[in-house]
Amino acid sequence: MGRGEGSRPRAVLWDLDGTLADSSEYHWRSWQAVLESEGVTVTRDEFFATFGQRNEEILRGWLGRSADAARIQRVGDAKEVAYRSYVAAEGIAPLPGAAEWVRSLHSAGWRQAIGSSAPRLNVEVMHEALAFQGLIETLVSAEDVRAGKPDPEVFLVAASRLGATPERCVVVEDAEAGIEAACRAGMRSVGVGSGNVGAADLVVASLADLPPEAFEELVG
Repeated sequence: MGRGEGSRPRAVLWDLDGTLADSSEYHWRSWQAVLESEGVTVTRDEFFATFGQRNEEILRGWLGRSADAARIQRVGDAKEVAYRSYVAAEGIAPLPGAAEWVRSLHSAGWRQAIGSSAPRLNVEVMHEALAFQGLIETLVSAEDVRAGKPDPEVFLVAASRLGATPERCVVVEDAEAGIEAACRAGMRSVGVGSGNVGAADLVVASLADLPPEAFEELVG
């Protein structure tokens, strides 16, 4: 059954990048291309250390304290345009188990949302590339909230749009900040991957490893 007692829906709130798909290579290539024109070089380790941060934070570190708001905005916007062009031109594959779970949950009546810290246009282009239209009902992005994860706002907004109460929601995340956000929202959580997600209610290496009744058992 996809609904709980009465008419209360059950919902799965998905993080996007690193959970449903891995677009880190596109982000890396985009930063490289844009920063080269600025005369700035970053290592791959420096790039990976910025995961989960917003562009403003990242660029203040990479461009230095002398960088003004206009330059930060211009470079950040150029990077996102490059990123979206890569996704649109080359496509992106869902991570193992992701598409299967999205389809099976939809078939079982669960409502679904993406709750991401990424810009809306990025979320939309990935959603389209993954062919999740009609399966995932609403997209919540950076523009929809005042505070990023670990603040719970992104998941609370997603739940509200789906008409689901926090106790009827399961968050799926690959990052510590996302798991903390789920906890602060009063939601159950699934931690995926090798990141620091041990505080989740259920931890798996891959979505393909989730037991068939995982979501049912988490919500009850």
